[in-house]
Amino acid sequence: MRILLAHNSLYYPSHGGGDKSNRILMEALAERGHEIQVVARLGEFSEAAEARFLAALDGRNTQAEVNAGVARFSHNGVRVETLTRNPQMRAAFAAVVRDFDPDVILTSTDDPAQLLFEIAVNAPRARVVHLVRATIAVPFGPDSSMQSERRTGLLRRADAIVGVSEYVARYIREYGRMPAVHVPISLMEPGEPPAVGRFDNSHVTFGNPCAVKGIDIFLGLARCLPNLQFAAVPTWGTNQYDLSRLQSQPNISIVPPVDNMDELFAQTRVLLVPSVWAEARSRIVPEAMLRGVPVMASNIGGIPEAKLGVPYLLPVNPIRGYKPAVDENMVPVAEVPPQDIEPWVAALRRLTTDESHWLAISSASRQAALDYVHNLSVEPFERVLDAVVARPKQMAAAAPRRNALTAEKRRLLAIRMKQRAGRASAGEWFPGIEPAPFRLFCFPHAGGGTLQYRSWREPLIDVAAVVPALLPGREQRIREPAIDDFASLIQKLYEAILPHLSEPFAFFGHSMGAALAFELSRLLRSHSHPMPRALIVSAARAPQFREHWTPPADPSDLEFLDELRRLDGVPDELLEHEEALRVVLPALKADARLYRRYIYRPGPPLGIPIFAYRGRTDPNVRPEHAARWREQTTAAFKEREFDGGHFYLQTCRDELLTALRDDLSTVTP
Repeated sequence: MRILLAHNSLYYPSHGGGDKSNRILMEALAERGHEIQVVARLGEFSEAAEARFLAALDGRNTQAEVNAGVARFSHNGVRVETLTRNPQMRAAFAAVVRDFDPDVILTSTDDPAQLLFEIAVNAPRARVVHLVRATIAVPFGPDSSMQSERRTGLLRRADAIVGVSEYVARYIREYGRMPAVHVPISLMEPGEPPAVGRFDNSHVTFGNPCAVKGIDIFLGLARCLPNLQFAAVPTWGTNQYDLSRLQSQPNISIVPPVDNMDELFAQTRVLLVPSVWAEARSRIVPEAMLRGVPVMASNIGGIPEAKLGVPYLLPVNPIRGYKPAVDENMVPVAEVPPQDIEPWVAALRRLTTDESHWLAISSASRQAALDYVHNLSVEPFERVLDAVVARPKQMAAAAPRRNALTAEKRRLLAIRMKQRAGRASAGEWFPGIEPAPFRLFCFPHAGGGTLQYRSWREPLIDVAAVVPALLPGREQRIREPAIDDFASLIQKLYEAILPHLSEPFAFFGHSMGAALAFELSRLLRSHSHPMPRALIVSAARAPQFREHWTPPADPSDLEFLDELRRLDGVPDELLEHEEALRVVLPALKADARLYRRYIYRPGPPLGIPIFAYRGRTDPNVRPEHAARWREQTTAAFKEREFDGGHFYLQTCRDELLTALRDDLSTVTP
């Protein structure tokens, strides 16, 4: 059987539980004689990240061939393609689907926005088996961080859904109304690990310290039991705020993750798993128990299954919801309630002071885990794959609505959309706006209109409804005087957008438009209105560079035209065409005057993700200018560079649209 794994994160080397489980599952299938291919990616696309990745492979005696930003290598019988400097994951994955022609495509919840899943289910022949390793990442039910009817409907096109635990399979059946089964997909490394747990081991250990994993309980224990030494092992969820909190506690050591878990557990007296989200299962629990390390864990989600009946399941106050934002690691920002750590303090105090009790729990843990692993096999999952391949492809005709239209109907729809957009009346700020599940409001550069953004509507139609802002003095509003006062323009945009905030939305702004989108977001927050799910700022310096700004004198017409000539992307035909200039110059000059006089007034950072885009050769926006947008958010921040200058969005349109699809998919409902 030819099996392709869509792994929308780092496959190898990686220390995340889901990543490790996927790798061991693929290697077990390869050992059974199946042909396995994996498509994965780095978390950051850059030369430096690629160099670190290749060094990590080299340190594990694995050599990769790198070509066009993709590293190819084999590991334990599995062929792997990892995107290192190529951000176009969807296109790369689609190419592998075409060339490899798999019988089965495995997708999983490491792709919560279903960027790869959608390509998989539209493959003409391959069956799709979806692995659910985290209920937070499914688009339905109380554990979900971002519910979506559209993605739920898309998920129903999977040929099979497999949960990592009975808890997960039951959750999918109950809340998603989809058939789901639980068979082992979190296998263990071959062989019996040594019993390295000791009562006199140095640390009480906590893996992946972050909000959803229960960092508040861990810090509380460290404060209440200052005589104990604690170890924190940062992985995918740990952000800079978490690290600063850990470093402030004197009896906490920060320990790097390791490939060989024996090294970690040989230092561990007790393992803590105080998760406050509904863990699907938690791989680290049986791994510790196999080595004779007692585990104190939360009594929620699938963790009781992982504990195998051994004591020390403890109560927590679980997460009840998530904010419409992600942090710097793209982890959903949870609303974590206060915790009662007294049961945890009492249990840990006993386990670290009563040696005979520790020995009893250690022995029971190892025996239960050995019995479990003895019966663990890839064969039940292999039988699921055999059954799927024997059946017709699930709902093959139920393509997304945009693909259900014929080419002629799509052409007519596009024409109607353009006609509708062209019928803007005087004073209409968002021409063509219609009800939509998710909107992307787009704000123009100086002198810009809606044409640039209207061309994005069809390419992005399945991600967001593109809604360009039409400012006075251009296109259908050419007879209206342009506004040259920044505060006045923001106030008018605010009044115009208020009726359109009932559905989720995001903001995109290019150059001057980035400042408009930023200040409009701040004004919405100040009046407690719904906020954009994300702010995408393009070709713009962070606003801090306008603090205490003294606006220069307005340039003459000749000086102004010279400024325009220095910006690549402004057509020479326009600059040399007297009649065209007479039409567009008033709006251009008004916008330039408006932006020139914009002064930033400091305020608290926004609580929404910010994505900063720039052209690599932009003379006005250098890397340090874009990087400081990070200071304007307490949520996630991401930078992207594109070939080209200030108007890269014209020369790199396809790359930009791909980036927008990917980034918007992380915040869409």
